[in-house]
This record gives sequence, structure tokens and C-alpha cells, in this order.
Amino acid sequence: MSAVWRAARAAAWRRRLQTAVIGLVVLCSATTAMLALGLLDAAASPFDEAFGEQNGAHVVASFDSSKVTRAQLEETARLPGVEAAAGPFDQMVIAVPKGARAVPAGPLTVVGRADPGGAVDRVEIVHGRWPTAPGEIAINQRFNVPPKPGALGSKLELPGGGSLTVVGFATSMSQSAGAWVVPERLAKVKPPAGQMLYRFSSAATEERVRASLAGVTAKLPQGSLDASRSYLSIKAAFSGPSDDYLPFMTVFGVLGLIVSVLIVGNVISGAVISGFRHIGVLKALGFTPNQVVAVYLVLVCLPAVTGGVLGTALGGLLTVPVLETAFAGIETGTATIAVGAWVPVVCLLGMPALAVLAALLPALRAHRLPAAPAISAGSAPRATRGLRMQRLLSATRLPRSVSLGLAQPFARPGRSLMTMGAIVLGVTTVTLSTGLTSTILAFSEAGGGSGKATEFFVRAGRPGMGPMRTLNDPQAEAMLRSLPGTLTVTPGVFLGVHLTGQRQALDVHFLRGDTPSMAAQIVSGRWLEGPGEVVVPPAFLSQRGLKVGDQITLESKGEQARASIVGEVMEGGPRFIWSLWETLETLAPQIPADLYQVRLKAGIDAEAYAQAVKAADPGLRAEIDADEGESIDTVTVVGFASVFTVLLTLVAALGVFNTVVLNIRERRRDLGMLKSIGMTPWQVTAMTTTSMALLGAASGLLGIPLGMAGHRALVDNVGSVVFPDFMKDVWHVPQLVLLAFAGVTIAVLGALLPAWSAARLTSAKALHSE
Repeated sequence: MSAVWRAARAAAWRRRLQTAVIGLVVLCSATTAMLALGLLDAAASPFDEAFGEQNGAHVVASFDSSKVTRAQLEETARLPGVEAAAGPFDQMVIAVPKGARAVPAGPLTVVGRADPGGAVDRVEIVHGRWPTAPGEIAINQRFNVPPKPGALGSKLELPGGGSLTVVGFATSMSQSAGAWVVPERLAKVKPPAGQMLYRFSSAATEERVRASLAGVTAKLPQGSLDASRSYLSIKAAFSGPSDDYLPFMTVFGVLGLIVSVLIVGNVISGAVISGFRHIGVLKALGFTPNQVVAVYLVLVCLPAVTGGVLGTALGGLLTVPVLETAFAGIETGTATIAVGAWVPVVCLLGMPALAVLAALLPALRAHRLPAAPAISAGSAPRATRGLRMQRLLSATRLPRSVSLGLAQPFARPGRSLMTMGAIVLGVTTVTLSTGLTSTILAFSEAGGGSGKATEFFVRAGRPGMGPMRTLNDPQAEAMLRSLPGTLTVTPGVFLGVHLTGQRQALDVHFLRGDTPSMAAQIVSGRWLEGPGEVVVPPAFLSQRGLKVGDQITLESKGEQARASIVGEVMEGGPRFIWSLWETLETLAPQIPADLYQVRLKAGIDAEAYAQAVKAADPGLRAEIDADEGESIDTVTVVGFASVFTVLLTLVAALGVFNTVVLNIRERRRDLGMLKSIGMTPWQVTAMTTTSMALLGAASGLLGIPLGMAGHRALVDNVGSVVFPDFMKDVWHVPQLVLLAFAGVTIAVLGALLPAWSAARLTSAKALHSE
């Protein structure tokens, strides 16, 4: 074994260039694999593990206590299809006043529950204890952070008088309540709702969850089910932001792995072929066929292990900011957002193993090669390969250096195909990245993310945030409409509400007046036309299992408004929806508008207009709309695509570089003879680069349609955004013509350095070994 180690180490030192190429290829591939696998694990495993440990509820259902009895609800727990159930628990919503230490102001769903255990939704105490007396309450800790100082033991004042002492903080991955009290506390006030927690034997999809819930509620009185929430919507809210990045990361990671296999196999195959004489010498010295194979496998293991370790470490460092961006503001509960220990282990072991497998087939050629033919063959290719193509091209009017270069790929068809495969994937990546960048930039412009110099948000001053406005709501609207250059004015206000039966708060943007510019962003349904209508983003629908046409109930401080989902805008967070002013008047009729969206006529000086607004009322602040439409971080997506494009293009160029180096080493005698009969260095360079340019041109024709197909598949599967067709159709003839040269560019860049080296090779030095 020591002899194999010494021979492999010596071969690695002699072939330093090939060793470096293998190490760089594996490093880049391990980095992309670590990023893709890390995000995939962080998006799925933490929620599943925490949900399983708490035996979370597949459905949290709220029933109208005036329409159904406790006995009827208890009976549903014994119906077919119900794996386990808990409840009924009394439930009511209270309004938390401002100033509470333990919980933000607003609606809070309180459930009466004797203990945190049970068959379903085993709530975990994270601070303090569970309430045991009527005057105590435990708060649901939504985020995995400690409570504010003084929150534990503080008083929660109730709107109708009295208070509750916060004795603990607990967390439920089912998000079954905002807080818990002992059952006796709610029984005194006769709560309007009862809660049931179900686990079903069939709940893998949203359709199965709905069917299972319909089965257990079929015999209950009509209209007794107030609201329900599936665990799949909670899981979607947990992993939704990462799902935006996951398709991009996965595609680039897979491309990196495929390129790695192709190039490592090509490198080792070339090392075996160019080392025929070395193989013969090893066998002549007494190395067995298995030892020769072992030498070449160890030869690839050395740089592969080094590249795998460095790539895994680099991918681990890059994963940290990626996860921070992807899971920003997510309600994590007891789940820990981190990459599982299996991910770096898989990368550390898998990447070298992948490299060894890619090298195994060409290394087996060394096993079968006898010593005498290997020594006599040297490293020259067989004379018959490519000869017919050389004769055909020599009959053309092409310059001799060009015709010789075009024939070279046919001398080593296997090597040429593997190199071409790497270039194809490089062109695919460039095409995919170009399409993604065009789509994301078009989305940013359409969503108001940047560059809208003729659109303003005029904000009214608030206490502690600059001077208060002197004009009331109608006066401010009239003033804005009277200013020269005003095209449209859309007054609005944000109001925090919640859906009946759900704890998660919503921010509703109520609008009146002129139709806002975002009305053009409707991708399904239509824009608002009357009261009782809302438009919502894709994330709102996906996380709640809703669709355009469904009904929801908005609630604010005890007031309710029934609304229909009439349209879907192309993007937005899961908590933001839009409605008209008439709907607001049902919930909170006294609230004035404090946000005015203003569009200016073409050619109007935006800065002068802002000064005119300030002069009319110092309490009104005009600012260019530059922060709307941020559900997908445009800079992050474009940055990821650019980084991966550079990585994979570099790897493809390294493959070309390696192929040209091998070709030059095999053709040293031919180069020496060509130089001796008068071939100039420029002609040598042209011949060498032409051989790769042919592969690059063919790769461009194959890679462009693959990249276009990948682009369409990705943009059709971004969870929080629905891109309209005009943002997907980003391909134009000039752009495609430039992309057609991407393969040639990659090939030529990879071939230039060894081509220049071959051009400087003298005839005497090339023929010296002969």
C-alpha cells in the first residue's frame, strides 16, 4: 500500500495542473451542493421535527358555541378517520390594550385549557409555568427569542375590567391559540366559540385535510364551523420565504454536480490516456493491475478531498446569511433554524466519492492495459481517429490551421463529448441566469421597486414622527389634487385586522379615490370594484388554502365585515391584503386616510412637487415610492444567480482548459513537426482555439433551449409571486444571438492560455522526447 501511496503522490505532483483543476471543480460543486442541501434541510426538517414532537394538530377548528353542543363536538373525536383529537376548549378573542409587556396590542385568541399535554398539540413551556388559577395566563411565544424583561409576572389588563397575571410563556407549533388560561376562567363569561384539535389518518395534502375535516363535521348543525386552519398553511408560512430561493439553489446545485462529474471523469480519463507510458512503467516495475487502478483513484482522491473540505466550509459560511435572509421574521416556535449535521457530512463524503466514481471507469482502462503496449504507445492517439475528417477538411478552402483545428475534436470523440457536455451546462447556466435577471428586474420595475420618479407616497405626520399635519383628510386630498402636475390621488390607510378564528394579524390597505397603479399587477381575477371585496397576494392564498372567489371574514375590535377575494396581485407578503374604503367604514368608520399615493403627469419635476406639498402642509411628507414589492429580494436573487453563473462558467472553462492541455501533450510531436515546416505561433494558437470553438458553437445551440426551459420552470414555481406572461417572455433575437456566442466564449477563454503555451513551444523542445 505504501508503494501505491508514493506512486500516486508523485503522479499528483507531476500533474500539478490536472490536480489543481480537479480540486477547483470539486470545491465549486461542494459549495453549491452545501447551499442547496442546507436550505432544503432548513426549509423542511425543523418544522417537521418540532411539529412531530408536539404531536401537532392537522386542523385547528373553531365552532360556534350557540349552534353546537360540547357533546356533539366530543362525538367527532370518535369518528372514522380521526387519529387523535383534543377538546373541546372554550375560546374567545380579547382586545389587548397598548402598553402590555407580554404581548403586542391588538386581538388575542385565548383558549381555556387545563394542562399543556394531551393527545394532540402538546404545548411546550419555554419560560415560567402553566396557569393553575383563574387569574393567570400563559402567552404563546411566537418567535424563538426570550420574552421582554419584566414580561413574566406582568399584568395583562382586560378591556372589561380586571387583569390576568402572566405566569408563563409557551409555544405551539400548531398555533392553536395566542394565550391559554384555565377552563374555569372562560366558563364564567360563556365564550362564543369552542375549539377542537384534530389529527387525521390521511392529511398529506390540503385536499385530504379538507376531506377529512368535512367528514367529521358532516353531521354537525349547519354553519356551526366558524373557521379552521390546516397545519399545511402553517408549514407554508414557516418555509414560504425559503421556498422562493430553493428552486434557484437546487437547479444551480444540480448543474454544479453534473458539471463536476463530467469534468472529473474527463480529467481522469485524460490522465490515464496521457499516462500510458507511466502505466507501462508501473506494471514493468511489478505493480499489479489492481494497484495501478488504486494509484489513479488515489490520484483523484487527494485533490477531491481537499476541494470537498474547502467547498463544504465555504458553503457553510455562505449558508448563514442565506438562512437569515430566507427565514427573516418567521414564526419559528420551538423549531431551530439551522443546517442539520447530515448536510456537511454528505458533502464531505459525497463529493470525493462522486469524484472517485467518475474516475473509476477510465481508471479501469489502466487495469486492462498490458505493460509492453503501454510503453510503446506512449501518449499518442491512434492514427486512424479523426483522419477521415482531416482529409475532408483539407479539401476545403479553409486556412490549414483552421481545418486542422476543426478536425482535432474527432480524434478523441469521448473526451470531446464530455468537454462539450460541460460547456452545454455552462451555456445553460448563462442563459438561465440572464432570463432570471430579466424577469426579476421587470418584476421590480412593475412592482414599484425602483425607478418610479413620477410616483409618490405622501405620508401624514404621526405623534413622535415629525410635525403633525394641519389639513384634515378631505382637505389634504383636495390640496394634492389642486397642485399642478397631479395625475391621480389615491388616499388610503393601513389597519390591523385578523381573520375570524385565526390568531395571525393582517395589515389591510384600504383605498379610495383613483385606481392605484398596482391595479395593473392583477394576475388572476380583477381589481376592486365595490364594498366587501379584497385582493390578495399569492402567499396569502397558499398559506391559507384559499383561492380567488372564496369568502373571508375580517374582524377589528369586535366589528366584522364579510369579504370576497376577487383578485390576486402578482406578489406580496402573506399578511397584506387590499380593500376599498367602503369596507373600512364597516369596521372602523372614523379612521381618516394618512397615506396618499400620487402619480404625476409626464415631465413634472418630482422634487419641486415634493417641496410644494411640504409648503402647503409641513405635516405631509412626500417621498418617492421606493420600498414597495419586497417579497422577493431582487438583489439577493440576482446576486445568487450571478454567483452561481460565475462558479459554473469557471468550472466549464476549467474543463476546456484541461482538454486543451491534454490535447497539446498528446500532440507534442505533431506540433514540433508542424513548427519545423513553417507553422507560425499565431497559426498554432488559431488551430488550438478553433478546435474548442467548434465545441463551443455546438454547445451554444444545445444550451440555449435548455436554459430557456429551465427559466420558465423556475419562474412558474416561485411560491410568493405569480409572474405575468410579459415578465416570462424575456427572450429577443439580439439577446439570443449574444447567448449563442456564450459557448464559444467559454471555450475560447478556457483554451487561450494553453494555446499560447503551445505557440511558444520550440520545435527542438517538442521533438526532444522522441
